[in-house]
This record gives sequence, C-alpha cells and structure tokens, in this order.
Amino acid sequence: MNRSSVFDLASGNFIARHEDSLFIGPPGSGKSHLAQAIGQAAIQQGYRVLYRETHKLLDELADATINGTRKQHIEMLVTVPLLIIDDLGMRKLPATAAEDVLEIVMRRYERASTLLTSNRPVEDWGKLLGDSAAVPAMLDRLLHHGHVLKCGSRSWRTKTDLLSQQAAR
Repeated sequence: MNRSSVFDLASGNFIARHEDSLFIGPPGSGKSHLAQAIGQAAIQQGYRVLYRETHKLLDELADATINGTRKQHIEMLVTVPLLIIDDLGMRKLPATAAEDVLEIVMRRYERASTLLTSNRPVEDWGKLLGDSAAVPAMLDRLLHHGHVLKCGSRSWRTKTDLLSQQAAR
C-alpha cells in the first residue's frame, strides 16, 4: 500500500476531480477501514458521502424497484459526491448485480466519485457478477480516472494476533 496515495485520497482532491478509487486486497487488509477513513475526511471537508456494503446497496435497490421508487433511489446514489461501495465479493450477489452496479458506475462516471473495495481480483469479477460483458464496461469507467490501491497481503487481525502471541512468549 502506498501511504502517499492514501493521504492524497484523504485530501479529497479526487472527489473534486470526479475520479474513482478501487481498493483491492484480501479480507482483513484494511480496505474498509481506509475507505471509511477517507469518507470521514471527505465529510470533514464538506462533501456528502454515502457508504454501503455491496449486498446492502443491491438489496435496497431491489426493494426500491419493488416499491416503485427505483428512479428516486438511483438518483440519490448517482448524485452523492462520494459513494463508497464496500466488500464487493464478500457475499453471493443477485443475478441483477452486474447490471445494477454497472448502471450506478456509468451514471456516476465523470460526474461524481466512487470508491469501491473488493477482496477479489478484477479478473474474478466476471464470475462474481455473472455477466462478463458488464464487467469490462464497469472497470473501464472505474479505472479511466481511477486510483487503484492494493492493500496488504495479510490480514491485520491475524498479524496482530500473531504478534500478541509472540510477545506473550
């Protein structure tokens, strides 16, 4: 992980430029923690921020579709200056996931910033989202003006546990 990249993202400049960020790494490597810290820094700078775990975002969108408020819900999702979509790949996603995430990313492209975290490498997103055609289109937009941050190779939780065990010896 590049510390200067993290500090640059925390400055909020990427939000002002309508750029996106993608944090990739194994579970426990700090992606969600960093995303939330950057979201908090953005709020302190006066930006509106919306944080959702991927499965929750998709559940809310499905509910909005059923109750007839999808258009308003999408509008809220695409107009917030920073949308943080956390944990893509942690749970099995619905069949409409690829189209729904693609719609959000496409509508936000060059208009607002999206920060997405995933424990899966982008090469696995076709299988994960179940639509290989939507994935390249989504990645094309996310990465065009995007910042990619590869988070640590090991979990901070297990690393901390190991250090505690070693110190106790």
